[in-house]
This record gives sequence, structure tokens and C-alpha cells, in this order.
Amino acid sequence: MAKLTIEIPDELVGRLEPLQSRLPELLWRLLDNDPKQTTEQSKVNIGTVEIPEVYLEVLDFLIKRPTPEEIVGFKVSPHTQMRLQTLLEKNRSGSLTQIEIAELDVYEQLEHLMILLKARAREK
Repeated sequence: MAKLTIEIPDELVGRLEPLQSRLPELLWRLLDNDPKQTTEQSKVNIGTVEIPEVYLEVLDFLIKRPTPEEIVGFKVSPHTQMRLQTLLEKNRSGSLTQIEIAELDVYEQLEHLMILLKARAREK
């Protein structure tokens, strides 16, 4: 797979940052091609994709195969809780950047996942 370097305005960088893992797919769509029809499909190199810290916390927790009781009691680290509070305050004041909006979306998605996991764990 080839590597492409381009110069783009800073504003565009901010808008593309949350989509960086999907850029090859989006470029294919822009060119009106189906990447599944090519002989070499896009592959995500996890070493080059920035994974939000909160995702890593949840993944590290789940990889340990927690018991239902541990799932019910799970909380993110104080550092992550503080970051979420900061994002929520900026959201209330309407001063979130595009990247922060995407980051807050990640928190929301993970919160939904953990609510579902905890509900299932309580059933066990």
C-alpha cells in the first residue's frame, strides 16, 4: 500500500481528525469506487490510529474478562472522569472544537455500552 502526503488547511485537519481511521474508505467513496471491488483493500494499522484514552481503559478492563460483579462496579479513572467533566463544561458553554465534539461522542458511545454491559451483568 502506498503512503500519500498532502498539505491541507488547519481547519480541514480539525474536521478530518475524528475520521482518520476512515479516510481510505471516504476517498474511495469520493472517487465513486467500491473498495471491496479492488484487489488490495484498505487495512487499518492500529499502530497509526489514535485510540482515545477512555477506549483503552475500557478495552484493558474487558480484556481481563471481569466477573459480572466487577462489570457492575466498573468506573473509569479519575483522570478520565475529569476530562469528561471538562468536555461537558465546554459543551454547556458552546466552546467545543470539532475534535472535542468527536471525543465527547466517544464518551457517550462507551457510556451506552457500559450501561448495557452492567444491565446484562446484573441479570447473571
